[in-house]
Amino acid sequence: MRVSGEDAVKKVVIVGSGPAGYTAAIYCARARLEPVLFEGFYAGLAGGQLMTTTDVENYPGFPESISGPELMEKFKKQAIRFGTTCLTEDVESVDLKTRPFVVHGKSTHVRCHTLIISTGATAKRLDIPGTRDGELWQKGVSACAVCDGAIPIFRDKLLYVIGGGDAACEEAMFLTKYGKKVFMVHRRNELRASKIMAERAMHHPKIEILWDSAVAEVGGDRVVTHVVIENLRTQEKTKREAGGLFFAVGHIPNVDFLHGALELNDKGYLAVKPGTCQTSIPGVFGAGDVQDYVYRQAVTAAGSGCMAALEAEHYLTAEGIH
Repeated sequence: MRVSGEDAVKKVVIVGSGPAGYTAAIYCARARLEPVLFEGFYAGLAGGQLMTTTDVENYPGFPESISGPELMEKFKKQAIRFGTTCLTEDVESVDLKTRPFVVHGKSTHVRCHTLIISTGATAKRLDIPGTRDGELWQKGVSACAVCDGAIPIFRDKLLYVIGGGDAACEEAMFLTKYGKKVFMVHRRNELRASKIMAERAMHHPKIEILWDSAVAEVGGDRVVTHVVIENLRTQEKTKREAGGLFFAVGHIPNVDFLHGALELNDKGYLAVKPGTCQTSIPGVFGAGDVQDYVYRQAVTAAGSGCMAALEAEHYLTAEGIH
């Protein structure tokens, strides 16, 4: 089926929700482009990574903080208020070789003149007992220090970061502002990070690196209270006090549904022209974490959603599509 009529062609379709997708929808809807937004279902929670976040304290306009799900609900209501059609289903593929483009949802197929991809990225998590959904995930276990590090439960606690790259070093240094001490747990005997980042971490007075080690288990009742560290050389396991654990082992951009239809950069993210949201195909735009491997914040995702919407509007005008 199609959204409205057998031959209807939508001016813009947005694939993916979260701050980028909903912001793009707000701007497109206010420009009377009548956007259709596929917010996902089985592939991930509608609303993106913020749906698994508790208190959001760094989004402007909410001085008392706001929960991730509540913030995304406000985004969605605002998009719908101005005329966005939200479809709670996954997109399985897109056909970008024809014009109009065709977006194939699980049960709905939509033709469109422009397409905004805002499917985000998924933080990698290791399968460690105690860190899974329904265990201590988001109860002292996180995958974003910048998002969650300032939460009171981490204040003056012993914190652990898993990883050895630039991201792990950055997360560890950020956490030193709040934690009593930060331990980086790395499987090797040298960091993978760039030389300057590695030196900063190794010489930081509040950071200690546990070489040749892995987290074997995370424990606690309502929140994290301890971790079990395994020395990979000796296989010796040690139970240590902990107030939080942070994964810093990378992200996976959600681009599988594209099946190679758009160019990716060398990190696997959607490639966009510098300073824009323009992808390798005119009329297709990328917004949010699916194309941003540097900042990965709700506010920057929202900003790029605005950019993508404005660029889509300009493209339609240039093509004479009203």
